[in-house]
Amino acid sequence: MPLTIRSALTPLFGNLMNGFFGHVVDVLGVVATILGVSVTIGFGVSQFINGLCSITGMEWIMDMSGNAPEPGKVGLIAGLIMIMGLSIISAVSGVGRGVKYLSNLNLVLSLILLSVFIIFGSFLFAMSTYVSALLDYIMHFLSLSFWAYGPQSAGNFASALPSAAVPMAGDLMAGATNPWGSFEGFKSGLNENALALGDATLAAVYDAGNEGRQFKWQSAWTTFYWAWWIAFSPFVGLFLARISKGRSVREFILGCVIAPALVCFAWMTILGATAIDLEISGVAQGAIIGASQTNQLFATIEQMISGGFLSVLTMMCVVLILTFLVTSADSGILVMNTIMSGGSQETGIKHRIVWGLILTAVIGTLILAAGEDNPMDALRNAMIIGALPFTMVMGLMCVALGKALYRDGLRDKLEAATSAK
Repeated sequence: MPLTIRSALTPLFGNLMNGFFGHVVDVLGVVATILGVSVTIGFGVSQFINGLCSITGMEWIMDMSGNAPEPGKVGLIAGLIMIMGLSIISAVSGVGRGVKYLSNLNLVLSLILLSVFIIFGSFLFAMSTYVSALLDYIMHFLSLSFWAYGPQSAGNFASALPSAAVPMAGDLMAGATNPWGSFEGFKSGLNENALALGDATLAAVYDAGNEGRQFKWQSAWTTFYWAWWIAFSPFVGLFLARISKGRSVREFILGCVIAPALVCFAWMTILGATAIDLEISGVAQGAIIGASQTNQLFATIEQMISGGFLSVLTMMCVVLILTFLVTSADSGILVMNTIMSGGSQETGIKHRIVWGLILTAVIGTLILAAGEDNPMDALRNAMIIGALPFTMVMGLMCVALGKALYRDGLRDKLEAATSAK
């Protein structure tokens, strides 16, 4: 069958997918892919610009007006043009050339970076965290997956406060419901009048904001990543299907689902736990926490090593980020081109260039349309909106897959019975 999203729903809807309904499904898949890749490229470009500034000292690509330097819109657009230009060139060369070579380079550089964190980082702390976090995740999988928190109103927050803190409820709520702040961080942001309430009262105030913290954490992290993975799924699914033809279902599940998940868990744990340990032990002294989100990798490396090796490793990380972004974008271009060409894997060069330009225009427009405080806001919000319709398509795909596997089982039994006769 054609390598398109609609093919996955054929076991459920049959020939209906050859008409208008099938076109709608493919368009939803393309929209989700564009927005999912856009967010990845957007955040990646921001990290790339941070690294580029660390190497070259070019402050014109950064916004220096905030508490921590962050990539400015000029730098983001310049980085976007550079990365998407390379991505279009790679996509034009095809899977067997540019995509393959860049993916191999990406893998080698990733292993080198991981080895550096294993040797110079907090590997034992990371491994103990890996085991405990994985067990905790498995034990609480259902509650983490289905429990949803609601927003906390100012009235509910004020009613949960000790009487002494009620007059200052408006000033206390923002800090008490900050999902990224600890109790000490909450106290550090208070004025003298609030601090005069005492630790016992402030602890009660902090506890009163628990519902608000949980909701903001879930909306800013869990919901965002849910939408990101959903939006990324048509791109990743079709690309894996293309390179996995001939594999058994068992091989596909082990090689494309279970093994990559465990490797990603380990990657996040080794890099993240090293940063956490550096802060807990007091070595970093707030340097990692104080850095912008997309600069925390470089801030962590600076706390681990120094000298000439630091410069070499920083340059390698910038190249790694560049190759990762280029491979993500060129794969997305190829997948969008495949979907909109009816599943054809051999398409014209002009089509790949057009889809690359469309992707560049979408990302650039959303970055420019965002507010001054965070250029990623527009990308994030657009992606969440775009992922929601495709969620319904994915639900139908699950049902269709179950039906297809059941029918394959019946077909195998019938063939076995026929051959026995």
